[in-house]
Amino acid sequence: MSNALRHSLATLAVAALFSGIADAQGLKSGRPGAQVFERIIVKINGDPFTQTDLEDAQITELRTRNVIAQTDAELRAIIAEITPDVLAEAVDTALMVQRGRDYGFSLSDEQFQEILTGIKDDNGLNDEQLESAIIQDQQMTMLEFRQAVEDQMMVGQVQQIEILNKISMTDTEARVYYDDNLDEFMQPATVTLREILIAAADGTGALAQAQDQAALTRAEQARARVLGGEDFADVAREMSDAVSKDNGGLLGPIVNSDLSQVILDRLETMEVGAVGEIERTPAGYQILQFADETAAAPQPYDDVRNSIMENVFDERRLEALDRYLGTLRDDAIIEWVDEDLQGIYEAQIRSRAAARRGD
Repeated sequence: MSNALRHSLATLAVAALFSGIADAQGLKSGRPGAQVFERIIVKINGDPFTQTDLEDAQITELRTRNVIAQTDAELRAIIAEITPDVLAEAVDTALMVQRGRDYGFSLSDEQFQEILTGIKDDNGLNDEQLESAIIQDQQMTMLEFRQAVEDQMMVGQVQQIEILNKISMTDTEARVYYDDNLDEFMQPATVTLREILIAAADGTGALAQAQDQAALTRAEQARARVLGGEDFADVAREMSDAVSKDNGGLLGPIVNSDLSQVILDRLETMEVGAVGEIERTPAGYQILQFADETAAAPQPYDDVRNSIMENVFDERRLEALDRYLGTLRDDAIIEWVDEDLQGIYEAQIRSRAAARRGD
């Protein structure tokens, strides 16, 4: 992220998006060249979250989304979109980091060095290149980077103790979920076809008509050979002009809903294994064989067991995390200095709760 973008975030995202807030708090005088002081946005159990913290979090979110704004107006719109999530995540993270400190978690020098070594090894960096990547590319001091790593570690450890260790998913529960939700695991009905296509171009002149008749004659010969007992795939390889000829004219399996209504209508009058009539298409004369079909049916339980275990476990994890964070918020002392940002934050929390309820 360039210094220019960081500057734009500072001046546009905070000053322009929430215009008037800083003036109301006496943090800018409106005079050219007036000094802008650091300001606290909210205190979370006494720990301050500042304007700089907000800007850093916004920059991180923009990097994550790989967003590049072309104009100031576009940047303001993007910041307005991401700020509710940024604020909610910042408060939640701060609460879990504080709980991690309560547990006595910390990042030792040895652990931090192991992490740095892993980053260097994974990315082929030496010490200087790593430091450059952190300081110049990430625009963080090594101390700030260490703090970010420690915070991330503590969040993970708190989630392990408070959430992951308290939820489970048994095979019996997975089987019950499978039986109760068979619609989620349905494999659609399919058909497998083979085709022989004799290419023929549209035209009204004598030459075009003669070529068309020659193509029709070849199609009749191909169909007669198949009806006479020759293998459809062998005839397709020899006579078809379609790309599918190399596979013996094989098409599919094709999900029924992906077939055109014209093909579906033709198949309605055919049994599996039957060879259809010669049909004129824009590409030429086509002969279809109804090679096979499968009815819609649920995937076998053993094929989907692991995905059920993972997905349902993850749903339970997210539900447990939401409940846990709600408890942390209820027990916390969250003191907002900036009422406008408080309104944005609280609206986001309400929106998330409504989404969980399915409102």
